[in-house]
Amino acid sequence: MRLIALEEAFALPDFLSRQPLTKTSTSADLLALWNRQLVDFTEERLPLMDKHGIQVQVLSLTVPGIQGLTNAEEAIAESRRANDFLADIIARHPDRFKGFAAVPLQEPEAAAAELERAVNDLGLSGALVNDHTNGHYYDEPQFDVFWDKLEELDVPLYLHPGAPAADSWHILKGHPELVGPVWTWGPETAGHTLRMVLGGVFDRHPRAKLILGHMGEGLPFHLARLDSRYACQSDQPLGRRPSAYFGDNIRITVSGVWSHAALVGAINAIGADAVMFAVDYPYESTEEAVAFLRSAPISADDREKVAHLNAERLLHLS
Repeated sequence: MRLIALEEAFALPDFLSRQPLTKTSTSADLLALWNRQLVDFTEERLPLMDKHGIQVQVLSLTVPGIQGLTNAEEAIAESRRANDFLADIIARHPDRFKGFAAVPLQEPEAAAAELERAVNDLGLSGALVNDHTNGHYYDEPQFDVFWDKLEELDVPLYLHPGAPAADSWHILKGHPELVGPVWTWGPETAGHTLRMVLGGVFDRHPRAKLILGHMGEGLPFHLARLDSRYACQSDQPLGRRPSAYFGDNIRITVSGVWSHAALVGAINAIGADAVMFAVDYPYESTEEAVAFLRSAPISADDREKVAHLNAERLLHLS
């Protein structure tokens, strides 16, 4: 079975020292391991891919990425530097690595221009952003120029968690362990996605494609409730029911959710054509991710779709 993994992180050698990972309650030893693996491509990454049968990793700049920057000029420069670095890595191993571009959404027109350069000149396969940019969400009208470019180039945007928190939630007081990947990242990214759906992004940009990780940040399991409550609203501006955008404009990966019940539920909710494989390297176990998919109680045809066919079609991979 061919395996393409879509949510696989890297860092530039000097990146972590300037924008360190902030993993609440994570052990120092684990952080040190991740930081070593993020900047490696050949000593550990490729041998681990070979050991577990992953043919291709689609690489993306680790959290908080460009969304951790407040200055637009710095964000533009760092995006170009990260994308040039990534393109060089891919050129050295073209059969093993593909990539998502970093984009400076601090300045949407510059982000559109950098996406075009990254796709047309560097051969990258789309873009990945770590949630909002300085508190701005991508349903806001200034980002339409970026959505236009995504449609024109026919490449997806991967919406990943990890931007610095835009809000302070009182419910988290006294429980810092809830901040980050344990809980808050999922609802934050899901909420951002629903802003885009209910804000009409996919009505204005019907050919746009969004990818969500972590089994769709839980949204496939909320669609019936979403439709039910939307139908009760006096104002219903969307062209379709909210759930109809999932599986069409919105696709998901399984990254970090090794639950067969969740996988079967997601396929039932949005269709096998909309679900793709990912590990979330180095933060999750490659061994567990591959074993999870190989043993999943789904049909052979659906397993091939999740493993590689859907990614090949969406990212135009041969």
